[in-house]
Amino acid sequence: MVNKDLHILVVDDIENMRKLIASMLFKLKFTKILMAENGRDAWTKIQNHQIDLVISDWNMPNMSGLDLLKAIRSDPNISKLPVLMVTAEAVKGNIVEAAKFKVNGYIVKPFSPATLEAKINDILSKIDN
Repeated sequence: MVNKDLHILVVDDIENMRKLIASMLFKLKFTKILMAENGRDAWTKIQNHQIDLVISDWNMPNMSGLDLLKAIRSDPNISKLPVLMVTAEAVKGNIVEAAKFKVNGYIVKPFSPATLEAKINDILSKIDN
């Protein structure tokens, strides 16, 4: 059973996409949701808030999702923070690059709430063990 009390950070430079993902999370009974408009904004929020899961877009200005993932993995205090990457393109090179930095999951837009829930459950089941 997945803990619905998690603090989830949704990172996307498109406001409507942030709202859509947050709406899906609310429907899945997650209520502690923070939002960031790019990787730099997300990094600040990660430094200043308890975050249990990051759902981040890949392509963003200022700091990409991949750069955010690299920053998280290079910080010993949060290097184990689970990250689910979201992208509009299923480019094999991107998947390989994200895997190098131990991304916990990868999802391609558009996706359904059921797909999002399955990915979150998969990620969290591997972390709890």
